[in-house]
Amino acid sequence: MPTLHKPAIYLPEYIITLEETLALARKNFKDNLNLDKSIDLISHTGVKKRHIIQPIELATLHPGFGYRNAVFEYQSKRLVPGVIEQALSHADICAKDISAIIYVSCSGFLMPSLTAWLINKMGFPLNTVQLPISQLGCAAGGAAINRAHDFIVAHPGNNVLIVSCEFCSLSYQPTDGDIGSLLSDGLFGDAITSAVVTADSGNGLTLQKNSSYLIPQTDEWIRYAVKDTGFHFRLDKRVPGTMQPLAPVMREFAQAHGWQVDRLDNYIIHAGGPRILDDLCKYLGVPLESFSFSRDTLVNCGNIASSVVFEAYRRMHEASAFRRGGKAMIAGFGPGIVAEMSLSQWQ
Repeated sequence: MPTLHKPAIYLPEYIITLEETLALARKNFKDNLNLDKSIDLISHTGVKKRHIIQPIELATLHPGFGYRNAVFEYQSKRLVPGVIEQALSHADICAKDISAIIYVSCSGFLMPSLTAWLINKMGFPLNTVQLPISQLGCAAGGAAINRAHDFIVAHPGNNVLIVSCEFCSLSYQPTDGDIGSLLSDGLFGDAITSAVVTADSGNGLTLQKNSSYLIPQTDEWIRYAVKDTGFHFRLDKRVPGTMQPLAPVMREFAQAHGWQVDRLDNYIIHAGGPRILDDLCKYLGVPLESFSFSRDTLVNCGNIASSVVFEAYRRMHEASAFRRGGKAMIAGFGPGIVAEMSLSQWQ
């Protein structure tokens, strides 16, 4: 049965704290009517610090999309291979043992995909299947796990490498003063994560069943406006309320597998923000501490988009939070609005 092994992570060296974020907002948007409301929202995200790929002095410039995408390409090619090497070692396999690479990112664009460069650079087989995913946003982490599961079921005996590269700070827009943009300026962080899904069981979560669900008529609620200056994040104020309709879907998904969603041992949930986590606990009927590792990720890294579920899982792995046979749910949420869900069990 496909097994998701311990992920590896890289967090950039530059750090911006909550206090620095608030000071920056007050400086750059001092005459903005949305400032006080935004300051209050940012202060209640729970995010204490975030890692960013450039010093804040560079991140807050407005150099245009071409420059920002060049930074994305340079830094991803510089840093991703080292994270992959760690992920491969966690699964005790080599590049030649990989049959497919699923690469996810919503913060930069390359064609050919970074997967082609990785195959040439790192010695993956020339017949490695490439599955780049660029438009599922934060849900792409869950989607990558699900597509790896599906690939191994369709191709028994194969192993899949997942790479998530998210430099959200490259989308900072110093002229966007709406509440959604100001909130995102204090919420999102940068990270690279990687994990291996093997066909054989091992020290990890065995993937058993997955599902996707899209909330109808919400496709405009999380989106990019793509301009010469890059990606402008657009966030509808109704997004935090989406856990109410998603919770019954997650409950039915677990029930169809013979599990009860409020009696699982572990929850690896996308940390989109504190209300997302609080509401989902409420509507699933689980204690707030059930999502403690997702909350830790939010506090120490911010919302790192598709990398969140891998970092939360890594934290759980290192804390020995799993017990043999323990049942777990992985869930990522993103633009659409879509949920990518997986049921798994610890080996």
